[in-house]
Amino acid sequence: MTDAVPQANTRSVPAKPASIRLDDEITRAGQHRSMRRADREVFDPAQIREILDACDIVRIAYQDAEGLSIVPVNFGYAYVPQPSAASASDAASDSASEPASDSTPAQAGLTLFMHSALHGRKIDAIRAAGNALDVAFEMECDCELIEGRTACNWSESFTSIIGTGKASVVEDPARAGEALAALMGKQAHMPNIHFTERQLATVTVWQVEADYFTAKHHPKPAPRHHM
Repeated sequence: MTDAVPQANTRSVPAKPASIRLDDEITRAGQHRSMRRADREVFDPAQIREILDACDIVRIAYQDAEGLSIVPVNFGYAYVPQPSAASASDAASDSASEPASDSTPAQAGLTLFMHSALHGRKIDAIRAAGNALDVAFEMECDCELIEGRTACNWSESFTSIIGTGKASVVEDPARAGEALAALMGKQAHMPNIHFTERQLATVTVWQVEADYFTAKHHPKPAPRHHM
């Protein structure tokens, strides 16, 4: 896909120690709160892509005139990793000496692609919001129970992505076809399917363009060896 996708998590993050807990973090209006278990946050683009590939379902939460709702759906995606600080600096230096162009590379970000029936609550909510519905989303995989020595020590290993963004109906037939191809590529491993206009007319293709997201990995601890 050639359309730019919105910027995702752009916080400058230093190298993380083996374990760190940000227990003093508080919620502030207009700011993104740092992950409390900062040692579990995932920043590597390859690992983020692995999480996206491993998850089959994304849950989309939204609010409409009826109230709060959440829906689990299959999805495809387009992910453009954030350039490193060095490459971003080089790009800025180059652009300073060159005229502006409409062919600017896509911003770092994530777009999720879904399809639905022609009518329904979530599609009505998107259209009622002017085709720009505020949503939150979550996906997880690699979930496995972790046994503890006491009841309070039991836990769960997992890998997840959580974020916010805007949901919109994809009106352009060409982009809708690309979105469905991305969905089929991920879910059915059939990435090069062409959809006719008649086929596209039977479904509603919609997308969530993330404005912010974080990835997290809580691994299962290595087994203890008893002497």
